[in-house]
Amino acid sequence: MKRIVGIADMIISTDPNDTLITYALGSCLGITIYDPLTKIGALLHVMLPQSSIDPGKAAKNPYMFVDTGLDDMFAEFEKKGGAQKRMIVKVAGGASFKKPGENDLFEIGKRNFTMFRKVLWKKGILLKAYDVGGAVTRNISIDLNNGAVSIRIEGVEKSL
Repeated sequence: MKRIVGIADMIISTDPNDTLITYALGSCLGITIYDPLTKIGALLHVMLPQSSIDPGKAAKNPYMFVDTGLDDMFAEFEKKGGAQKRMIVKVAGGASFKKPGENDLFEIGKRNFTMFRKVLWKKGILLKAYDVGGAVTRNISIDLNNGAVSIRIEGVEKSL
């Protein structure tokens, strides 16, 4: 069954018949994790790098931020029976839509990916694949039957 992950949201599933998908990743990140033994997987759609910019919002919705979203995602993954040592992590998004010669003052996409890498590094988790940056929107999906992750950019789908 196709399950749609909204902005600042996360779905974790133990059903190998599920496909998780999120749409229109600009500067946001779509992060997938998968355990090939248990076929448990999750998809997180985060908007901003650090929860410290608004702790109140982070408390209400940790999935809005990379740091709190990942912490919650990994904890829920392990509660459902996924193992960090088998976890396959992939990510897409982190774009910037500045015009040529224009300064991307906030660099949200770049900062999201930097925070993502920092959290993985602190937890000792390796990144398997990524497709980030540029000036394109992406969709990302994960098939929980086999862990296949695909991205769609401007109508073209490819494996990640």
